[in-house]
Amino acid sequence: MDKESQNRLEHFAALKSKYQATQYQDSSPANLLYLILRKLDLGIELLDLESNWLGESNLEETLEAIKQQQKHKVQEFINLEFEFSKLKSKYKATNYNVSWQSTHLYFILLKLESGNLLTDLEVQWLKRTGLYETNQIAQEVKRFTKLKSQYKATQYQDSYPDSFLYQILKKLEVTERLSDSEYHWLINNQLLETAEIFQQQESVKEIHFAQLRDKYQANKHLDLSLSSPLYPTLQNIDAKNNLSDSEINWLEQQELSETIAIAQELEQTQEFAVLRLKYKVTEYQDSSPKSHLYKIFKRLELSNQLGEQDINFLKKRKLTEIIEIANEKYASTLKSKIDLGELLNESEIDWLQNNRREDIFILAQQKHFAILKRKYRLIYFSLALEPFYAIMVKLEKKERLDPKLVLQLMEEELLSPGGKIALAYYRLEAEFYEQEFHRTGNKWDIPTASSYWRKADEPGQALKLTNLDLSQIKESKLKSAISVTRGAAFRDMDNLADAEICAKKAMEYHPDSHQPYTLMGAICYDKSDYAKGDYWYEQAIKRGAKPEDIDDERKRVVRSTKDENKRHEAAEYLLKKDSQRYAWAKSYLKKSSDNAR
Repeated sequence: MDKESQNRLEHFAALKSKYQATQYQDSSPANLLYLILRKLDLGIELLDLESNWLGESNLEETLEAIKQQQKHKVQEFINLEFEFSKLKSKYKATNYNVSWQSTHLYFILLKLESGNLLTDLEVQWLKRTGLYETNQIAQEVKRFTKLKSQYKATQYQDSYPDSFLYQILKKLEVTERLSDSEYHWLINNQLLETAEIFQQQESVKEIHFAQLRDKYQANKHLDLSLSSPLYPTLQNIDAKNNLSDSEINWLEQQELSETIAIAQELEQTQEFAVLRLKYKVTEYQDSSPKSHLYKIFKRLELSNQLGEQDINFLKKRKLTEIIEIANEKYASTLKSKIDLGELLNESEIDWLQNNRREDIFILAQQKHFAILKRKYRLIYFSLALEPFYAIMVKLEKKERLDPKLVLQLMEEELLSPGGKIALAYYRLEAEFYEQEFHRTGNKWDIPTASSYWRKADEPGQALKLTNLDLSQIKESKLKSAISVTRGAAFRDMDNLADAEICAKKAMEYHPDSHQPYTLMGAICYDKSDYAKGDYWYEQAIKRGAKPEDIDDERKRVVRSTKDENKRHEAAEYLLKKDSQRYAWAKSYLKKSSDNAR
């Protein structure tokens, strides 16, 4: 028998034993049983004829063995499918829906599960397949494996990144202190070498902590444990990191003022070095933050104006470029302030003029002029910057106007009653004459101030000022003038009864003055007693009042009448009296008819 035939016989015998068919006597490899058993061994499903033949040949045990094998095969298939699903869930690959039988993923996930590292080709396959989360976990597994090797923990089997050990090893990697529970976990899991490494790290840090306490004068702090907030604070200082407000507050609470001073000086020294580099003054030898140059740089960073001492310091050291930078930054700050609608103060204006920044100076004036025009309700007036800007600035500063400036206002008809700029001017004059009265005792300033208070639309102030015991004043003309202006203030407030009393008193004090009679005429017109008012106006003319001035007074009375019907009535009366002389009254008839419509 040749070797090949011998091998076939041995193979047939083995298969009969495996599938419980040893009772079958024919051992010839050419028989049907050998064919059937070889198909079974290759996992090929039997045909009906073949299964029937086994039954007819009394090979029931073989048939039972085949059924058990198929059942096991089905169960194993289910098991593999279930394990693959679990691995996909664990390693974030649930979106990958390819069958486990035709993918590399099963093999890769099992490799990760067993703690083995992936090859570059396997990593590239994960990326190509879009399994980025799986790849991320693979990288974490790789890091975990390296850390276990580095920190003597290779006997620990779990390599998944959510392992408690992984968190501990990452702490050890950055020499972060372990909690008591973490340290005891290492001991309980027999990771004694890993725990020893931690102890060594702690010893090194304790030595380092002691050195830092000496270096930064913090030895009076009693808590020497590594868990003390002082240790990370000193580490920050040593690393030239700026301390946070909370760290500084903590140091202050511990009364470690020397430590704070050292930290602040180090911060300032570092900042000074950066600023010297920024402003290209690296050749300057003094690197101490106590240097005056450091203070100058700080002002520069805030875009603040340099003082005379600063400028002299820079000139003396031939650092004139810094002066130019400072001036440019400050000019830019002022321009930004103007653009935001903010007003420049006097020192800022002076700086612009002294440094010949006419462009920004003019811009400041124009912006301020526009603001003041809005404030004084002059936006619809076409006014030149000068002199009207100067006028409004003076009013804002409560400075009296020169006669020439007052004339300018009059020419532009800006002192008409009720105008904002007129009110501001009259109020200023009223305050001035009232102050003059209190300063000099000159009682003639009283009627002058009272007149201005009335024009400033503040008759209450006029009444307050003129509330005097006139019996203490000897001069009749003065008493009459005070009474007239007081009566006019009462009239402004529609108190015609008290206004009339004051007018009659003024007549008694100075019968030859036309002013009390003019006031009485106006009061009668306010009462719609026009004939009586004309009588008093005629009396005023007899005592020196000009007829045209009395006509102007009539015009003012009609214009200031608040009641539309009474104004219409007064206008009709005057037109009937003399339509040519009082032609201006027609406009009030027209206004009344327009309002009626």
